[in-house]
Amino acid sequence: MPEQSKPIILIDDEKHIRTASSQTLELAGYDVVALENAEKALAMLDEDWPGVVISDINMPGTDGLSFMNQALAKVPDLPVILITGHGDISMAVNAMRDGAYDFIEKPFPADLLTDVARRAMEKRALTIENRELRQELQAQNTPGPRIIGKAESVHKMRQLLMQVADTPADILIMGETGTGKDLVARYLHENSSRVAKNFVAINCGGVPENLMESELFGHEKGAFTDAKSQRIGKLEHADGGTLFLDEIESMPMSLQIKLLRVLEERSIERLGSNVLVPLNLRIVAASKADLKELSAEGRFREDLYYRLNVVRVDIPSLRERPEDIPLLFQHFALVASALYQKEISALSAERVHSLMAYDWPGNVRELRNVAERYVLLGESCTFEFDRLIPQENQPSGITLPEKVERFERMLIEEDLAKHNGSIKETLVSLGLPRKTLYDKMRKYGLDKRDYKA
Repeated sequence: MPEQSKPIILIDDEKHIRTASSQTLELAGYDVVALENAEKALAMLDEDWPGVVISDINMPGTDGLSFMNQALAKVPDLPVILITGHGDISMAVNAMRDGAYDFIEKPFPADLLTDVARRAMEKRALTIENRELRQELQAQNTPGPRIIGKAESVHKMRQLLMQVADTPADILIMGETGTGKDLVARYLHENSSRVAKNFVAINCGGVPENLMESELFGHEKGAFTDAKSQRIGKLEHADGGTLFLDEIESMPMSLQIKLLRVLEERSIERLGSNVLVPLNLRIVAASKADLKELSAEGRFREDLYYRLNVVRVDIPSLRERPEDIPLLFQHFALVASALYQKEISALSAERVHSLMAYDWPGNVRELRNVAERYVLLGESCTFEFDRLIPQENQPSGITLPEKVERFERMLIEEDLAKHNGSIKETLVSLGLPRKTLYDKMRKYGLDKRDYKA
């Protein structure tokens, strides 16, 4: 939560308490609206309001308990902290059973007030974040494959996919292992007029070279020793639909020539036949390797590369879209929760930061596995969460301050990139004084010029 988005409504009819408490909270970085009665406060509240309320119990007019009941009826998850006199303790305890977040007994030290406010604010931030994540998931809750994410790179990828989904153009998907190339291919098929026909997937690296040709083209009876009957190949089976060739870089060079002919002529001959079989299909190929580089090295046919590369879709790695990690984690956790019929324990802010600080070499596939383990192991997984995430890319024995510094640097870099290196927009977004931002950029070796578009 940005520093400028930490509002607190303070309600107390005693002016000296109102003034002293306001100053304490403002020094701690909160934006305080101090009111002498509760009537005005209700009008300021709604489900998206990101703050907390601190209210005295005994006040003329609407007292603190009545206000709390009305506030919680309007915003059920709102943290309400009650200020009590000595005789109000039992009343405050009962109020907590009715939904109050906490209570503070007069007279109270300044650090107690700020500590309770900080914990309440963290709870409010997590509540709003979880609601936004669920809304994002619901917004994308359409039939068929869904590409989940709110990062700009994912938004642009979805736009491109929707532009080309219902065209006959062949597609080349590029992405690291685990980024979801199969998902993107299925998304293209499901959002095209070919959806009623077959989606046929073949992993070019998983089929023995001596069987690949028969697998793709099929064969006639007697075409070779073991060909005891006619067999329809993957290309013909995908007629009218989509053929997905994963790990296309693994396809033998001899078959690359034949695939190029299929792309150009849209027809095949089964092994052992001289009859052309016309095809109406779209080919979606995917690779984790740089096909242009492989072509230059003579390890992939250059003409096939250019024929496949009509429309290229690049899937961003998970480390390039860290803002999507909580959303994806919650999605996978919800799916696992339904599958295993187990409740999900809420992630703490520290656990979310731990997820976002990790490099995720296995990308979305690795994140899904961690989410499933978290659902299965519950609290024990929460306690041992960092151990569940492999640490190959992180120094052993990393301390909490080092983790905090990594997360802080990541946030600053994200905002600098988002605002094209603008210091003014970045400090407003992060809620930092100019000098503080410059000090932190100097500490982490960040230069605004590196983030200009």
